[in-house]
Amino acid sequence: MVPQRDTNNRSTPKGVYDILPKRSAGIQPSNPRMVCKPDVPFAHLLINGEHLPANTGATFSVHSPYTGSLASAAAAASSEDCRAAIEAAHRAFPAWEATSYATRRDILLRAAATLQSEEWQKKAALAMRAELASPQAHIMFNLVAGPELLRSVATLVNELKGETLPSVVPGGQVFVQRRAQGVIYSVIPWNAHVPLIVSTVAIPLVCGNTVVVRPSEFCPYSSSLVVDALHEAGLPAGVLNFVPMSKDSIPRLTSEIIAHPAVRKITFTGSDRVGKIIAMEAAKHLKPCVFELGGKAPSVVLADADIEQASRAIVAGGFFFSGQSCVSTERVIVQRPVLEPLVSAIKQHLSTLTVGDPKNSDLSSLFTESHADGIIAMVKEAKEAGAEVLLGDMKKAGPALLKPHIILGVKPETRLWQQDSFGPVLALAVVDTIDEAVELANASDYSLAASLWTKDVYNAMNVAMRIRSGSVNINGSTLNIENELGLTGLGGSSGYGRVNVDSFTDKRTITLHPSQGSYPWGL
Repeated sequence: MVPQRDTNNRSTPKGVYDILPKRSAGIQPSNPRMVCKPDVPFAHLLINGEHLPANTGATFSVHSPYTGSLASAAAAASSEDCRAAIEAAHRAFPAWEATSYATRRDILLRAAATLQSEEWQKKAALAMRAELASPQAHIMFNLVAGPELLRSVATLVNELKGETLPSVVPGGQVFVQRRAQGVIYSVIPWNAHVPLIVSTVAIPLVCGNTVVVRPSEFCPYSSSLVVDALHEAGLPAGVLNFVPMSKDSIPRLTSEIIAHPAVRKITFTGSDRVGKIIAMEAAKHLKPCVFELGGKAPSVVLADADIEQASRAIVAGGFFFSGQSCVSTERVIVQRPVLEPLVSAIKQHLSTLTVGDPKNSDLSSLFTESHADGIIAMVKEAKEAGAEVLLGDMKKAGPALLKPHIILGVKPETRLWQQDSFGPVLALAVVDTIDEAVELANASDYSLAASLWTKDVYNAMNVAMRIRSGSVNINGSTLNIENELGLTGLGGSSGYGRVNVDSFTDKRTITLHPSQGSYPWGL
């Protein structure tokens, strides 16, 4: 099927489009005959430098989690499309690896300029509001973080250095080079797609790899805007390929992609449940993975903390984008003398936040109705186990809308303490000693981010080093933009590996032997 081109050089599937029926929220299953009106944003495949429909003609639609109205549609990649994307990336790899560091750097800098342009930001903001019900703060986070991180990634060319050393063989010389690995398969989530495309796509690219990227099925069009900006900045055909997938096809296509011999590494950002499935698939082929998975970030508030500052950071860290971040503050561990003033301050700050329509509210819908139902179930279980609901009515305020909740006395054995809730809920625990606080902070299988509040900087360093977390923020929020570049956990449910130059290059050794070698048996 040959796509038609519009004036913006974007591919448009042939045919006259009919409006899709509304759904309450989320994704409509793939349907080869499903089409949509021309004014509905459409995410095409990007394979070998061409914007294309799926070779089967299949598409899927995305609906606003707040209104249920049609937000976008996307081509639903098939097995043939995925193979074509991988093979295009494989063919493009030798030339891209040989491209100068300056060229790679300049492409990323041009893409950063595009992401900072008024035209691109307006289009991206509309897409995020439609597909994700993003409030203004979440939109601005993505729009600010994206170009800033791209510029930082562009400078990583300076880390692509090798080393030389004398060989153990007299007269020989050893050269150690950083070399790209090949085709990287990158899976991007929906909750912070702009900075995460930058980190898990642009970093492999600047290292000389080629990439096949799958966006979240919840925001294919929003993600396509970032991929297009990178491609249009000057990436050669095949270096970056984009394959949206319908929800029902993801498990099968993921297995096929991982099994493809040209795919060298998999990077995934998302839930620990899916991360485990991908890890098992990758293990079948002994392929390495880089995972940034869930979080259950603790905020430890000691008795000498600045309560006003701590409460502001906890509210920002716990309720930004309704808590839908892997580094959201989910657990608050507070020393008993400051419990009441801390809770009072948190409630006061939460009382100023509005919940509802993303156009004019601070907090809006969660990404699906079923997710909102799951969070309420976790809160009810915690209450039944003896926890006290200090704020919140344990009811939905809309199909996927949930108001902030504060739960005191959450038992470590309950799901609300153990599992990533990914919602606007704080689980509070009270301790008497610092040792108890550290023990509770570490009583989790997650290890992504944490924060610590105290005025004693010397004690802060001591306590921070005892908290097992990939990132500990002293007197700052767990939600920290510096986390976005290279953040991963220390294993377990938060994942493993780092999104950095080390993860996407191999150190290869070349030994130059002396002209007259010495070998066994007098040879």
